[in-house]
Amino acid sequence: MKHIAEQFAITTEIGEIRPLKIGHINDSFIIDSKNPEDTSYFLQKINHNIFKDVAGLQRNIQLVTDHLRKKLRERGETDLDRKVLRLIPTKDGQLFYKDDNGEYWRIYINLRNTHSYDIITPGLAEKAGEAFGDFQCMLSDIDTDQLIETIPDFHNMEFRLQQFREAVQADIAGRVAETQWMIDEIEKRAEEMCTPQRMCREGLLPKRINHCDTKVNNMLFDEQGNVTCIVDLDTVMPGLVLSDFGDFMRTAANTGAEDDPNLDNVEVNLDIFQAYTKGYLRKATFLSPVELEWLPFGAKLLSYMQTVRFLTDYLNGDTYYKIASPKHNWQRSKAQFKLLQSQEKHFEEMKQIVHTCAQKQA
Repeated sequence: MKHIAEQFAITTEIGEIRPLKIGHINDSFIIDSKNPEDTSYFLQKINHNIFKDVAGLQRNIQLVTDHLRKKLRERGETDLDRKVLRLIPTKDGQLFYKDDNGEYWRIYINLRNTHSYDIITPGLAEKAGEAFGDFQCMLSDIDTDQLIETIPDFHNMEFRLQQFREAVQADIAGRVAETQWMIDEIEKRAEEMCTPQRMCREGLLPKRINHCDTKVNNMLFDEQGNVTCIVDLDTVMPGLVLSDFGDFMRTAANTGAEDDPNLDNVEVNLDIFQAYTKGYLRKATFLSPVELEWLPFGAKLLSYMQTVRFLTDYLNGDTYYKIASPKHNWQRSKAQFKLLQSQEKHFEEMKQIVHTCAQKQA
């Protein structure tokens, strides 16, 4: 591991290299300095089975972090290496190192004295909304053609439905019969849920630079409890803002768990929905009237999309998501669908929250 670290242009003497048990995609490590006062680093082995264009992935991150740093500097902000991730190049100036085993590695400066949260509150949701809204706003003037899709069609509903229908047709695991009622529910909503994709093609909804994994644990907080830096930039790529908005609501504005075995626990949490929306619209001043109108639909869209993805994997014999039991993906599907039903029930309230928050910022 020390040999890997020595390929990068780090400025301190390497001490202990410690594994971190975070994330599900990449393997992560902290590189301590022999002098505790010196800079420490964050080393990652990039999962190139998921991120197949590593060079494009790293260019995305470099472009985005350089742009964020420029915007913050123009605001008069200081201590930028605590507010934006900084990639450390290799000694020959590359953004990643490929080892003799064909594995890909990168290094960031480690952000000391920061922490993340896994449990959401309205106060944290409002701060998260501000942070992601500001993040998107600072990136809103980047030409989206400069970035690749690090996971092609990641939030493309038409593509996810195509995968789903292929899984139903093949019925590899023999599970279509038991899940037919949900298959029917998915198909009933399919045309409506593809509307944003069609609007994008027609030029009514623009593509923006999205984070595409807007969870509260993808931001770091300082010792005073303020957001200092948005992290996990692997999926930063062009997309629709309602997808980023909806992804946070799917994961955070839910009174139950993503795979809750008791569906009575699962409802949309309107307090979290309102708090995040309030913070988000305070900073996301770049949104068009059409984007504002469709923002609450994003919550339904991402819950529907995840229902489709979990059920697709269940029908395919659980080949994508890690499972803890044979029925795990089926339980996930049912829990996500219950959240969708709750969002449908409260959709007018969600629309009113967005409208009210937007009016206050106008």
